[in-house]
Amino acid sequence: MGKRVLIISSSPRKNGNSDTLCHSFAKGAKENGSEVTEIFINDKKINYCKACGYCETHNGACSQKDDMDEIIDEVLKSDVIVFSSPVYFYSISGQLKTLIDRLVAVYTKITGKEIYYLLTAAENGKSTFDRADACLDGLCDCLSDIKIKGMIYAGGVWKKGEINSTRYIQQAYDMGAAV
Repeated sequence: MGKRVLIISSSPRKNGNSDTLCHSFAKGAKENGSEVTEIFINDKKINYCKACGYCETHNGACSQKDDMDEIIDEVLKSDVIVFSSPVYFYSISGQLKTLIDRLVAVYTKITGKEIYYLLTAAENGKSTFDRADACLDGLCDCLSDIKIKGMIYAGGVWKKGEINSTRYIQQAYDMGAAV
């Protein structure tokens, strides 16, 4: 039996370059027998964390009522989590950072996960992705029993659809199939 895979796409563009990588990863995972849930967070209502402390005294429940309850449920029941983001000004998208900050309510419950990063950027070069990588590493450093299993750093893709003519599509598919 396959694993439960959660793919979190933080692209502001549906079917943009990083979102397209998500679909390719999902296709590979599904064809290998995994159960896949894709969340396009730009379609979700996710408020900023208010640091009110409510979650500390209410077993991780948040005082805000938005789509994070649904997302947290998916995070907790998944075996594999894929974080995907375009790189803007050398960091992850604001959409993904907002979601990560809201995980504070349950971060001690997020254990035993396999993690993948799918990052896209207009610029080429590994250093383009260093700060975005560090943001995701920062989250993973706060979680227990996490295994970072793979990363794709897709540089040189700016305009929507440019990813389709690169090797990154196949890499994402292969990575998903290997889950």
